[in-house]
Amino acid sequence: FYQMMPEKFNNKTNGITQRRFLLHANPLLANWVTDKISDAWITNLPEISKLKLFVDDPKSQQEFMNIKYQNKVRLAKYIKEHNGIDVDPRSIFDVQVKRLHEYKRQLLNILHVMYIYNELKSHPDMEYYPHTFIFGAKAAAGYRRAKLTIKLINSVADVINNDKSINGKIKVVFIENYRVSNAEIIFAAADVSEQISTASKEASGTGNMKFMLNGAITCGTLDGANVEIHDLVGDDNIYIFGENSEQVIDHYAKADYVSRSFYEKSPVIKAAVDFIVSDQALAVGHKENLERLYNELLNKDWFMTLLDLEDYIATKDRMFADYEDQEKWKRMMVVNIAKAGFFSSDRTIAEYNRDIWKLK
Repeated sequence: FYQMMPEKFNNKTNGITQRRFLLHANPLLANWVTDKISDAWITNLPEISKLKLFVDDPKSQQEFMNIKYQNKVRLAKYIKEHNGIDVDPRSIFDVQVKRLHEYKRQLLNILHVMYIYNELKSHPDMEYYPHTFIFGAKAAAGYRRAKLTIKLINSVADVINNDKSINGKIKVVFIENYRVSNAEIIFAAADVSEQISTASKEASGTGNMKFMLNGAITCGTLDGANVEIHDLVGDDNIYIFGENSEQVIDHYAKADYVSRSFYEKSPVIKAAVDFIVSDQALAVGHKENLERLYNELLNKDWFMTLLDLEDYIATKDRMFADYEDQEKWKRMMVVNIAKAGFFSSDRTIAEYNRDIWKLK
């Protein structure tokens, strides 16, 4: 078909509607933006770039952080009501909410959480800024590996949330019945946006855009719309890790990725992976399911979870250190909002009309 009608094939970066994911979902931030630059952004999101005038303004930065805190209080209340877990709104809200799929690598995220837990247990006096790791996913009723991952996340949460020896330094929450209505509350409260798919696997994604519009900082691979976010905000306002699409595709072509070799060479990776079948995990999880996930990770790992784990851990360490430099973090958050104008679905539809529909 392309050879016959190449003009009918084209690519459009998708977008989100700011009227739902900012104006409706985050009224505190929406009012703040309007007070700063007028309400023109509601129908023309590129207008939000005018916020760049306030990127280095301490008063504006603090106003924004106060709004973020209020949204975190709102989400903490939701989590208490629906999950029965107390989370600290002053902690870092590190969030991954999306479809549960191996290529989106929720497993990579929970392996990092297990690594942090091991570190806290091994070094009880270690200083660690409090973290709340939040997961959410649409139903995975017929997807066995996804269900195993969900069970693992909840088992890890049971261990960590009930371990008083770590003094509440980390909490893990799996949001039940994830859907757009509770996503609105989550996006507004997030500090960190986890976009960690195996490079070359994500067509685009829109969750990263919703997080960005609400001021969360992206931690991700160069995959999907992360590539465009990186181009827009620059190296200083995003955290990129892992191998790129070309490298990953080359691994598939050569069939040279062996997850077990990463496990055997790295004590860090080994310790995180072994936690899956530790006595603590087995005490709260299903032994057969945890062992199956453990074995599949070491013998299959089709989406290369272990390939990027060490770089992911190092990048997260750097990211969390930057969070403690609040002046830097405030600036990064406002920069991300100011650069989000490109990702409006209004622009996507206008491009369809310009190139395909040609409506007057």
